[in-house]
Amino acid sequence: MESIKRDIYLNRLIERKENGLIKVITGIRRCGKSYLLFKLFYQYLLDSGVEASRIITVPLDDDDYEELRDSKKLSAYIRQQITDEGQWYVFLDEVQLCKGFEGVLNGLNRRENLDIYVTGSNSKFLSSDVLTEFRGRGDEVRVYPLSFAEYVSAYPGDKYDAWMDYYTYGGLPLILSRKTDELKSRYLIDLCKELYLKDIEDRHNLRGDSVMAAMISILASAVGSLTNPTKLANTFGTNGIQVSDKTIGAYIGYLLDAFFISKAERYDIKGKKYIASPFKYYFTDVGLRNAQLNFRQQEENHIMENIIYNELLIRGFNVDVGVVEHSERGADGKAVRKRLEVDFVCNCGNQRYYIQSAFAIPDSEKMQQEQKSLVNIGDSFKKIIVVKDRIKLWRNEQGIVVMGIMDFLLNPNSLDL
Repeated sequence: MESIKRDIYLNRLIERKENGLIKVITGIRRCGKSYLLFKLFYQYLLDSGVEASRIITVPLDDDDYEELRDSKKLSAYIRQQITDEGQWYVFLDEVQLCKGFEGVLNGLNRRENLDIYVTGSNSKFLSSDVLTEFRGRGDEVRVYPLSFAEYVSAYPGDKYDAWMDYYTYGGLPLILSRKTDELKSRYLIDLCKELYLKDIEDRHNLRGDSVMAAMISILASAVGSLTNPTKLANTFGTNGIQVSDKTIGAYIGYLLDAFFISKAERYDIKGKKYIASPFKYYFTDVGLRNAQLNFRQQEENHIMENIIYNELLIRGFNVDVGVVEHSERGADGKAVRKRLEVDFVCNCGNQRYYIQSAFAIPDSEKMQQEQKSLVNIGDSFKKIIVVKDRIKLWRNEQGIVVMGIMDFLLNPNSLDL
């Protein structure tokens, strides 16, 4: 972990320094939020001339700080440390452990000489409720598990061996310190049960409920497939378990809140509108996805699609699943309307890219199939097919860029090549 630079997030914190807002660092537990704040950003402040005594750090998940989980004590503790009108920095780790922390932070944020940074592992506490609670005074920086480029930078072998490990065990930083396959898989299986699931069960009083674990397994084995609560409830029904779609919908919400999964909505590209349900769900970390299935289902093509999706989120894109309405002649010569799918429609500001994840394109027939939705879009935004093969980047006669997964993941500017 020590050698991993997380510059993408460090720069996001540096850009927000002393901007008068509360910096809220969110993300799944164990993805490196504390390391980013307490090691990398702390060191950056020291290197830029800030005295260590002016940085107030409170790791609320540390037993030594347990009494500061009381909001009044936390507020008093921080205020006591501030002894003059100069600039001070406050770092709070796992802030959701302090009941009523919103009031503490809003109070502290009224002081112009305080620059406040907090981390938290639950979106209900943070991105939705709390940023509302801060009345526009919160500024979120979302942290993800290691991207493939970050992973490779600290991996002892070559990038192809790194890829095999990455699509199997994912990018939680501590995976790199586990030396054997057995230790890696054990670490992830234990984390799923003892940390993530337990967290969700405790928070939502689901003790002794087997539905959540079963539902995660169903989502894991159908990663990147269109689904919705009704479909999932039917899957349970065929296995003799009666669960309402309302319950399933709530449980999916819990997983989204804990940053365990992400949801991609469908967007009608020509009609320029969102399509209600079904959605696609991807796992924030593919290692946790595989661990949930006890590493039994290793379809590299679905996992690759999940990794591409996560990479796009890391780069700051809003990512939807594209739908293109298209008319073609049926066998009887009549026009038939078809809905073609584009894996990812990525938007950031005025930039847009259409991306197809294609595990392999062995022949022209497969190329026709993969590019069919892209050629029917009809606008001039860039269209890209990412393949698993080791190939040199090329443009086909339709103007579509075809690139290998390594080029896509390891070059931060790969979408503009």
